[in-house]
Amino acid sequence: MNLHATPPPITISDKDHERLTNLALAVDHIPGVGDYLTRELSRATILPQDAIGPDVVTMYSQVEYRDNSSGETHTVTLVYPGDQDIAAWKVSVLTPVGAALIGLSEGQTIEWETRSGGNKKLTVLQILRQPR
Repeated sequence: MNLHATPPPITISDKDHERLTNLALAVDHIPGVGDYLTRELSRATILPQDAIGPDVVTMYSQVEYRDNSSGETHTVTLVYPGDQDIAAWKVSVLTPVGAALIGLSEGQTIEWETRSGGNKKLTVLQILRQPR
């Protein structure tokens, strides 16, 4: 896997971008936690909330994705850290999977380095629910 490949374009609402930027800055003292999210935010196209298409992963979207390493599919809801609940498949945006998902569109694939130094790749299959 080539981690130097150009990542797919991502789109984030102005509302999510502001709140996520503040969140990433608040945790920048914890190595690795906010770094990846900060990089993703810096390359995002920022649009008004009402201009975000229904096929884009936003905060509180319910997303079906495929783990390209295992071939397994997962359905998760992307949430802020205080709302995470692994048993209910509510994944924090401060996890590697959560930071990878934000801003992706259906059909896009992204690759990142895990906390343990391995590589992961996922593909967004479907946005099942997106809050408005």
